[in-house]
Amino acid sequence: MPHEWLRHADGAPEQSGAFCFAEGDPPAARLRVWPHRSLTAEGFVWFVGLTAAALALPLLAVLGSPVLWGLLPFAALTVAGVWWAIRSNAGDATALSEELTLWRDRIELVRAERRGRVRDWSADPHWVRVELRETGGPVEKYLTLKGGGREVELGAFLSPEERVALRRELIEALAEVR
Repeated sequence: MPHEWLRHADGAPEQSGAFCFAEGDPPAARLRVWPHRSLTAEGFVWFVGLTAAALALPLLAVLGSPVLWGLLPFAALTVAGVWWAIRSNAGDATALSEELTLWRDRIELVRAERRGRVRDWSADPHWVRVELRETGGPVEKYLTLKGGGREVELGAFLSPEERVALRRELIEALAEVR
């Protein structure tokens, strides 16, 4: 699953009550979520190479004739277009991530999007509800956090099964700091 929990043993003190953290104390837990990337760098090289080879195969029939020079720019543009599209998509996916930081007195979600846009949300974890809508959301099994007067989505780019598992983990993490 494309997410990672970082838990800090010293981030959750034994004393209970709100606002027990001093400014600058480490969080009790941190969650980083990112979109699944199915194409590795090696897979990218293979795909572009095989695409170029598949386009070059029909050109062998016109090798040595002036027709080759008429078809060659289109084959080169196709390979360049495939290269650009996959690299652009990979760059956008790399830029997209969500980071949830959990303290005993505060929960904070920061979403980094394409083209440098950053959105954030924070609330008191005692009042935050983790909800999973089976239907009716923009995606199947839509995971949201409600609190601080707002409802925010989490992991909309994950698969439905990953959102179900993430919901359980979030409920456990919130229970630890309450």
